[in-house]
Amino acid sequence: MCAQRRSSPATTSSLPGPEDIHRKVLPNGITVLCRANFNSPSVAITGYVNAGSLFDPDTKLGLADFAASAFMRGTEKHNFDSLYNELEAVGASLGFSAGVHTTGFQGRALVEDLPLLLGLFSETLRQPNFPDEEVEKLRHQLLTGLAIRAQDTSAMADLTFDEILFHAHPYARPEDGFPETIQAITRQDLTEYHRNSFGPRGMIIAVVGAVEPKKAMDSISRVLGDWENPNQVDPPKMPELKHLDEMVKRHIRIDGKSQADLIIGTNGPRRTDEDYMAAALGNSALGQIGMGGRIGAAVREKAGLAYYAYSNLSAGLGPGSWSVSAGVNPANLKKASDLIVKELKRFVKVGVTKEELSDSQANFVGRLPLSLESNSGVASALINIERYALGLDYYRRYPDLVKSVTRADVLEVARKYIDTECLAIAVAGS
Repeated sequence: MCAQRRSSPATTSSLPGPEDIHRKVLPNGITVLCRANFNSPSVAITGYVNAGSLFDPDTKLGLADFAASAFMRGTEKHNFDSLYNELEAVGASLGFSAGVHTTGFQGRALVEDLPLLLGLFSETLRQPNFPDEEVEKLRHQLLTGLAIRAQDTSAMADLTFDEILFHAHPYARPEDGFPETIQAITRQDLTEYHRNSFGPRGMIIAVVGAVEPKKAMDSISRVLGDWENPNQVDPPKMPELKHLDEMVKRHIRIDGKSQADLIIGTNGPRRTDEDYMAAALGNSALGQIGMGGRIGAAVREKAGLAYYAYSNLSAGLGPGSWSVSAGVNPANLKKASDLIVKELKRFVKVGVTKEELSDSQANFVGRLPLSLESNSGVASALINIERYALGLDYYRRYPDLVKSVTRADVLEVARKYIDTECLAIAVAGS
């Protein structure tokens, strides 16, 4: 293994680290992370509550997404209009979104309006009242979105790919549900889901901006420190994923489409796995860097078989996926599919070149400061190190972690995860 080149203090001093990330766990179980940035007059909050679509019954799939979308529709103190009027009057923003494991939130405001933002955040999180009229408006919007999804070749290919790869696992279920499950959700369902699933235990919140960390933590404690929910249940445990033992292909027909979307892939690492970084760098060379890495060069540039082509590594708390996506003329589906599998076989056989790895490493290290230029970017970074237990010094260590990955590491991780005889292949289009 090549000797690691130490990053100089000048390149790491601006990155978040143990001396400027302030972390505190409140008595009710909320973890608060703060970092000051007085170069901006604004402040950003982000984080999540430990409730998501894992709680959804199969017959009411989309419940978590429905509820998260409804939080800003009315509370015990504010109706829809008054809530948004207060935010818009000071140029602030606040929103919620549901995932599989968690419901996330994001907010921004000028620092002098932080008390207002936190007050409305606490209110919408803890006291949504799901007004009947707003729930029905939202239901129509969600159903319209699902109708659009059914005609979207990219979205349907994604959905079908997940159904194949994560068969009999919660990750196979679309978080936004199906028309019949959205129709089945009642206001009582939303109320009970909120009452039983939302609470302070496992909640993470990051505050970044022009505010002293102690002051920010005191502000969080004032609005959320008294939150208790004895009804809060733990998320259900996920079953073990059964990996594919053969090639599985599925084609969803959508008439009248001039483009078919194709996804070919397999399982990948969790974000917490030791080989994640090697997989991420390998994926960069395979189908991300430049005009889409090897995949883009082979399928789009040289063969002219795709409108777009790239690879993607999706890694989180649970089992991940490693896939290649392409938009193609339906007449070129087989040629494009065969060429993608050929490139995957080559990737598993020879790995990456020295130049490909070096370019990917330079890209990873170079783009890190860009991702941390905004308060929102730093807040999201703090949430990531907490969610995945990366350590407060993670971003200081990051350049060396990237540079320590070798070609042998990439080849090993490619062979570990990518079995070209047992791929999931999903197509949506004519």
